Amino acid sequence: MADTLGMLFPQLATSLPKTGIASLPTPLREYSFASTSRPVAVLVKHDDLSSELYGGNKIRKLEYILQRARERNAQRVATFGTVASNHALATAIHARQLGLECTCFLSHQAKTAQAPLALNLYLQQHTEIVRFGGDRASRVQTMRRHLQHRHVWVIPMGGSSWLGVMGFVNAGLELAAQLDVAKIRAPDRLYVANGTMGTAAGLALGLALAGLATEIQAVRVTHEQIANRTAMQRLIAKTATMMRCLDTSIPADIATRVRLRFRDEFFAGGYARSDAATDRALALAHSDLGLTLDATYSGKAMVALLSDAEDPRFADQTRLFWNTYHSRELPVSSELPADVSALPQEFLRYYV
Repeated sequence: MADTLGMLFPQLATSLPKTGIASLPTPLREYSFASTSRPVAVLVKHDDLSSELYGGNKIRKLEYILQRARERNAQRVATFGTVASNHALATAIHARQLGLECTCFLSHQAKTAQAPLALNLYLQQHTEIVRFGGDRASRVQTMRRHLQHRHVWVIPMGGSSWLGVMGFVNAGLELAAQLDVAKIRAPDRLYVANGTMGTAAGLALGLALAGLATEIQAVRVTHEQIANRTAMQRLIAKTATMMRCLDTSIPADIATRVRLRFRDEFFAGGYARSDAATDRALALAHSDLGLTLDATYSGKAMVALLSDAEDPRFADQTRLFWNTYHSRELPVSSELPADVSALPQEFLRYYV
């Protein structure tokens, strides 16, 4: 099941090789909440265990993207995110393991406990950290200064190109195979954090290819300029078109078969911001399920699941939670390092 897409669509897999950096399949386990108003059963897909090195949902995308960078003889990859971006950090760590240098263009975010840890991990990986902000002209100038003449493969924010989405087409097919082997009925709803939309888009396409009627609950955790319905439709359509171009056994109407609901109501006031509902969801997930989630992404998806579970209209529905968070303890401290010469001066604020 490490490459379910390859087994079911060998022509497509031949056209889209990947670098095997993920530990797949990730576990699928059954749990229940005991401390809610009514007992709530939930399946959990443990993408937090996608890699011992650094896991979470980004690894599946990077399997395809980093392979393409190597095929193009890149010496360096570059990507974008906020200071504590899981995607940027995963890219930096896994690129270094493959012998690629990495530049991360990072923007400010709300202060979190993860921010200084992430910055220290970038330093540990010898990542080139670039403060990214200002108007469009300033950002373009910054990119040119750090990318020109360096043999760089540029990875979009969140790894959410059509190529990155393929990692979660494979994931949707992987889930369907696991459910079949375990003789578990497909859940009615699948809850997943929706940041740059690649994870939700790929899962929707993968489940559609598998013929499952599960509806993806894409819980928005980023601003609408990044995650919105129009952009989601475009990403799904582009990925479906590229799959069909590479393998004519892919149904021509696959993009119309996806079942996805865009959820805006759990944003909690901003990216990387928490509220009482998010804090409660984090506590319940830890106490009842033994899960360590984060307030930025996975915690908000859990808020949506709990909210629906306690709604009498959805009492009989079955649920799956896709854990996108790297939950292992990071092997660095949060202390300000002695040598801060590689850190943009503005990022020192995250240590205070």
